[in-house]
Amino acid sequence: MALLKKDLDLERRWSKLLSGLQEIFGKKPSDLNAVLFIIGVQELGKGPKPFSKEEKQDLMHIATCKVLSFSGFYTLDFIDQDGWPHWKLVKKLPHLNSADQEKMLKIHVLDYFEDEFEIDIK
Repeated sequence: MALLKKDLDLERRWSKLLSGLQEIFGKKPSDLNAVLFIIGVQELGKGPKPFSKEEKQDLMHIATCKVLSFSGFYTLDFIDQDGWPHWKLVKKLPHLNSADQEKMLKIHVLDYFEDEFEIDIK
């Protein structure tokens, strides 16, 4: 029963975040990948611009590393000559099924927006 309440709370907070991002961008992100893309663009710091498919994948990787750095899984290694951050895995990630991986990422994304932008999504 407690797990169900936890899942419902996570989904309520996630929905609140998506609504907040819709207010900012004028369009509601469709899924976790869309939110990771937004974080990646923010972390790259070059503003919105057209990105290639490979760059979009790199941006989502940057975002994943950034949000998981809050739990010590990654640390920023260096920023290359083009301004792209590179991360280093410093703590082994747990083996999770895809649903639990998504939950873990959503929790970290919520932490990112609460910590980095002081958005209240509790």
